[in-house]
Amino acid sequence: MVQDAVDASNSNHEQTNDPEKALEPASTQSTLSSQVALPNASDARAPTHENTRDFGFIPIPAYLRYNPEKPPHFGLGMNIAFGFFSTFIVSNLYYCQPLLIQLAKAFGVSFSEISRVPSLIQGGYATGLVLISPLGDLVRRRQLILTVVTISTALTIGLAVTSNLQVFEALSYLIGVASVTPQILLPLAADLAPPQRRASAIAVVLTGLVLGILVARVVAGVIAEYQSYRVVYYYALAAQSCVLIGAFCVIPDYPRKNKDLSYFQILWTMGKLAVTEPVLIQGCLLLLLSSACFSSFWVTLTFLLGGEPYHFSTLTIGLFGLVGMFGVAMGPLVGRLVDRLVPWYATLFSICMSILFQSIQVGAGGINIGAVIVAIFGLDVFSQMIQVSVTTAIFAISAEARARLNAVAILSIFIGQVVGTAVGTQVFLHHGWRAGAGLSLGFFGLMLVVLFLRGPHTQQYTWFGFEGGWNWRKSAVGPQEQGNNQIEQVEQSPEWTDLEKKVQAQEAQKHS
Repeated sequence: MVQDAVDASNSNHEQTNDPEKALEPASTQSTLSSQVALPNASDARAPTHENTRDFGFIPIPAYLRYNPEKPPHFGLGMNIAFGFFSTFIVSNLYYCQPLLIQLAKAFGVSFSEISRVPSLIQGGYATGLVLISPLGDLVRRRQLILTVVTISTALTIGLAVTSNLQVFEALSYLIGVASVTPQILLPLAADLAPPQRRASAIAVVLTGLVLGILVARVVAGVIAEYQSYRVVYYYALAAQSCVLIGAFCVIPDYPRKNKDLSYFQILWTMGKLAVTEPVLIQGCLLLLLSSACFSSFWVTLTFLLGGEPYHFSTLTIGLFGLVGMFGVAMGPLVGRLVDRLVPWYATLFSICMSILFQSIQVGAGGINIGAVIVAIFGLDVFSQMIQVSVTTAIFAISAEARARLNAVAILSIFIGQVVGTAVGTQVFLHHGWRAGAGLSLGFFGLMLVVLFLRGPHTQQYTWFGFEGGWNWRKSAVGPQEQGNNQIEQVEQSPEWTDLEKKVQAQEAQKHS
């Protein structure tokens, strides 16, 4: 039966009059014809069994069950829901930051002791990125998301009621570990979205993630101004409960990938990808530098606005976050632009624009408040564009390894945040606002150097150089891009994996 499918596929390639197939390049045709064709409906039903229950006992809504004949539709509503889920889960990492003074008083400890709490949360998050988010390449992601959201929700109850600092610290670390839902949703969105809309899908989820960072600080600060810090965590408990219900009702079930790999093999291959994939390494360096610039800017902005010549109050400084939120909200438009460009050119454009806005900050950030507002907006928009374009390029490396690729990329962002905060603060405090802004400008210049190490169409395993032309629009890439998209759609389907294994088994029997 499998051999018949292969023969039928080859015959169809020779006889088709479909204009889209006519545009398919010869290399794509040979790739498709040399491997197993996507099965028809009768073939698909044989190896695929509908999963009707979560964890073996909770019924999955019928409209969310995986059906190979009618894969889940990833529309705008589902995409926005993914973004909202990311907003209210990533907020767990940042609620504590405006509460540190109140927490120190409540637990009767010094500021230096209570400062361990945000460090523990971030450390837990890094642990979750390494140990939990790669599971997206191994298990069913619907069940994985429901599990980690349930855990983080339950742990939040402890934060709201405990009066013991050690317990609070331990729970903070564990909540950091469990708050990796956005990093599971991001590769899932990339898998579900059609290739021509993938950057837009990624941008919506990233917008929700960044908004969560800003919203958490604002909400926690406002609540703590009038109520106990415990009310903040009761709010977080309610928000996560809503996410849990929403995830159950919205996230489609999708077959697991890489059934032949174990958990430890997933971790090993994640490390291997981090040192053997030129696109990933280049992307991680770009994300690290961009994150360092972003973190340095926002940390030192508080010092700039609170000192000469502005002397703004804490409340006024906090309102500047609204400008940043407006810039972040431009994320979906940024994604649509990236969808039209080859990712390399989208990254080049966003770096150049970031240099322009950072130059405004270098020239007038400490002189004119209008310059600061313009810089905030521009840097937020184009920092997000850098992340969307680089992430799009990284996810194109392998559809089967997107969770692991994303984990490596997010770890590089995490390292960049640490570097930007530490180095940026020291430069600002010892050398002033212009030197601090100049440091970020230098980082953006270094990003250009890293980007130009590899051209826009350089082959996957070419480390340095330019090849493949200079086309900057995806539509101009033409048939090759269409062929790649067709191959990707076939290879992502669970039916492809099942039939591929059948062919391998038949070949093994022939040789034996």
